[in-house]
Amino acid sequence: MPPVFVTSSGTEIGKTYVSAMLTRELKARAIKPLVSGLDEETFAQSDPAQLLAAMDEPVTYENAGLVSRWRFKAPLSPDMAAKREGRTIDFDELVEECAAAARAHDPLLIEGVGGLMVPLDGKHLVLDWMRALNERTGLAPVLVVGAYLGTISHTLTTLAVMRAESLTPRAIVVSEAAPGPVPVGETAETIARFAGNVPVRALPRGETVSLADLF
Repeated sequence: MPPVFVTSSGTEIGKTYVSAMLTRELKARAIKPLVSGLDEETFAQSDPAQLLAAMDEPVTYENAGLVSRWRFKAPLSPDMAAKREGRTIDFDELVEECAAAARAHDPLLIEGVGGLMVPLDGKHLVLDWMRALNERTGLAPVLVVGAYLGTISHTLTTLAVMRAESLTPRAIVVSEAAPGPVPVGETAETIARFAGNVPVRALPRGETVSLADLF
């Protein structure tokens, strides 16, 4: 099975929640190679902590490296957060690390960072990361989007870009990370009318949804 790559149309909309949910359902190894805004005092609420818990690994700051190799303190895009610390992200090394993890673990879940167009360094975006990995290992992308006002346009724009790059998602998950202006199911139904053959699943706040049938 190709690695599951969880990406998004934005940030803070439930990507890690869905990643942890899928990790449990698929009994997958999960990695989030890049993480920003990581602090030891608040680690228990962090993205790596959620993925560690989903794999039944001890949720400790010392174990963060099991999930995330590139860890930054500033809650910024990876390129900006790395610059604050005088560091850089080696794009080829990032791709190779993910490819190696895919060879070692089946299934493997990779959680991206922020949205599809977030910069990783001076010339690469999350989209470039996905494209390079798809060439190496194949990918089973999952697109997580929000239930906020404006999400329909953001979702369909992201979907169009992914399709153009041969990265059509296995599913779009509409995540109600925060209460939206309309019921999440109604938003999902509207997106589905324009998503073609891509399944769209509504994920009400605090609930789970099965995606295993898509892999």
